[in-house]
This record gives sequence, structure tokens and C-alpha cells, in this order.
Amino acid sequence: MSYRELFVSPSPVFSGFQRTFEEAKYVVLGAPLDVTSTYRSGARFAPLAIREASLNIETYSLRTGMDIEDMKIHDLGDLHIAGEVDETLKRLELVIKDLLDAKKMPVVIGGEHTITLGVMRSVGENVALVGFDAHLDLRNEYMDLTTSHTTFMRRINEQINPPKILEIGTRAVCKEELDYAKKSGIQFLTVQQIRRDGVEKTTKKIDAVLADCKKIYLTIDMDVLDPAFAPAVQNPEPDGLDMPMLLDLLGKVCDRRIVAFDLVEVAPHYDKGVTAIQAAKTIFEMLCHIEKARTG
Repeated sequence: MSYRELFVSPSPVFSGFQRTFEEAKYVVLGAPLDVTSTYRSGARFAPLAIREASLNIETYSLRTGMDIEDMKIHDLGDLHIAGEVDETLKRLELVIKDLLDAKKMPVVIGGEHTITLGVMRSVGENVALVGFDAHLDLRNEYMDLTTSHTTFMRRINEQINPPKILEIGTRAVCKEELDYAKKSGIQFLTVQQIRRDGVEKTTKKIDAVLADCKKIYLTIDMDVLDPAFAPAVQNPEPDGLDMPMLLDLLGKVCDRRIVAFDLVEVAPHYDKGVTAIQAAKTIFEMLCHIEKARTG
């Protein structure tokens, strides 16, 4: 029995179009971890809510000319979550390794942002990490926890040491995180910089940082958006990106180097479905851009 059979259960199918595991290029995995949440909880309900939203929005992308219906996607279901964070991360690591060994691209729907640590342990140390997030998540500990949604990026840097870490959309930090980022060479682009520079100039900055990187892992925290666009997130922060700018930037980043991506931190009970719809649309557009880059 494989780890994906041992630790995962079926769910409603993302997008509504299901290929077999064997023929799929992209495999969707829900990771409803919601253990270390410190303000709002509820991310454990996000994989189901985002799947439901994905069944009710159109699948054709005018940005790319691609259609989700034509893509080889398999929804594996949801990871079995343990009561203990480290055990859940270990299960996630094993399942993602299964997928990578089978030459599939993992598409992980969280869940709290801590899941990125589990995925990155499988993806490997030679993969750059690009995160769209309001927060740096570089604290050493928070509320007596050293592994949590506020510390996972620091743990990734310490334990995995990717060649580059770039955070985009930053606007909520503490001095400890700023000091650590400077000492560790972790780069970030603030919302203020992005607005001032616009998409094209920001893209050039991103390209310069990632120029030497052959593989990239993308993580999208939906709180990178302003709460006006994504109110149902676990730690909302004002003064964020709008949806068109997020999709424009993702369109520039999603190239042939992407090996996997996740989307996290939706807490669907805090609105009437808007944030889940934005999340489903974001995943659709990312998949379309990646597929176009791979086949074009």
C-alpha cells in the first residue's frame, strides 16, 4: 500500500473533471491542518469549500487561452490529519514524495500555512521558495510553539535551506522577523513597493532574484489579498493586493520551473463564499499558466 492510499481519503473532485491518477499530470491534495491557528480558526474547512467553489465557476481562462477541462488533473482527496502537528507534517511529506516519485505535480490546498514546511521537506533543498503572503512568518516561536503558521518560513530556512526565499506582498512584520530576514538573506517585496513599481517592474525584480533558480515552489497565503477581496482568511491584514494584481504577478511567476504549489489560510466561515471563489480562481489560473508554459 502506498502512503497516498494510507493517509488520504476521497473528497468532492476539484473542478469537477477527474482523470485517473495514472494519466494525470497534476494531483490535487487537501491538507486540512488547523491546529496552530492563533486569531481565526477554520482553515480545516477550506479544501471542501474551495472544491465546491471550483465546481461553480467557469473553467476557461481568458488570460491564457487554456481550459481546466482539457487538463489532466486528479483530485486525490484529503490528508488524514493527526492531532499532533509533526505527525501531520510527516504524513504530508510522505504523500508528496509519493506524488513526486510518480512524476506528478502536487497542488496542495490548505489548511494553515504550516503545511508548506511538510511539502518543502519532500520537494528538496535545491528548490527556491516563493511565497505570496501578508506576513513574513519568520518568528522563532509564537505562543510557545516553534512549529506553527507564524514560524514555518524560519523552520524551512533552517531545516531545508532553499537556494532562495522570496516573499511577495509583505505588509505585516515584527522587528525580530526583519532582523532575521536581513541576517539570512531572505528577500521580500512589500505591497507599497509593488504598487509603486507596477506589475512589469515588479516582475523584473522577481526575475532578477530567481534568475539562477532551476526549480521553484510557490505558496499562496490568501491573506496577501486585501480583506476587501478575501475577507475569510485566518489573519486578515488591511492594505493588501487586489485580485487582478495578484493574478497578473502569478501569471509572470508560473513558468516551467514550478515543481509544486499550495494555497492556504482560507477560513470559509467568515464570509459567504467570496474568498473560496477567489481561491479556486487563483488555482485555476496558476494551473493554466503552468500548463501553457510546459506545453507552449
